[in-house]
Amino acid sequence: MGVDVDGGPKVRPDGVDDAIWAALGTVRDPELDSPITELGFVSAVLSKPAVLTVELRLPTYFCAPNFAYLMVADAYDAVAAVPGVRNLVIRLLDHFASDEINAGVAGGRGFAGSFPGLADDELEELRLTFQRKAHRACQEQVASHLVKQGWSVSDLAAATLGDASAGQDLERLTRRRNDLNLPSGPDAPLLLHDDGTPITELDLPLQLRMAKTTRISIEGNSGLCRGLLSVRYNLPRPADVDQLTTG
Repeated sequence: MGVDVDGGPKVRPDGVDDAIWAALGTVRDPELDSPITELGFVSAVLSKPAVLTVELRLPTYFCAPNFAYLMVADAYDAVAAVPGVRNLVIRLLDHFASDEINAGVAGGRGFAGSFPGLADDELEELRLTFQRKAHRACQEQVASHLVKQGWSVSDLAAATLGDASAGQDLERLTRRRNDLNLPSGPDAPLLLHDDGTPITELDLPLQLRMAKTTRISIEGNSGLCRGLLSVRYNLPRPADVDQLTTG
């Protein structure tokens, strides 16, 4: 594994088809709200005449099995939808529940069926919880840019997505809105509650503080996980890990 220009590990294995890599890039760690391709969780993509195998890895042996299952299942669905992919294996490596997760995803058993007697339900509610957290964090990030441009906190109650500066943060917020079926056009309010109702001026200070705490937590956990991954697999240490975990 080489090094990218930003000093972090080269997360794309050599020889991976662009369409396969793009599909894997749509799969996100539900807690960290980042693509598994950027986190370094894709260990290998092995293409043989009869089967395509994608190998995934995680920062520790004991990463939560529900999060791991979601990523393996989402990776399977994403890659299976790529034109031309027929026989597909998604294999999670070096995890205490690898056998159960790999067999469950391959057999279409669902999470509860993969852990009979241990799991009572599926994971859509968990996914929704983390999608909402990611949405709040994205809103706060975009709002903070407007404050730096001179907007007061009270003014933000009337702000729309069209008022926000174009860029990666606004694009991420729009994607989160679409995931949650919330208004995402330029006239949509910038700051929304989970149910889609606008956050009022009275509620704004508290909601923004809570959202900032969520964002910092997500960023810190992301830095920690990428640092642990680099140690576990002897990869170059990501350049921004120390900044994220101490800043």
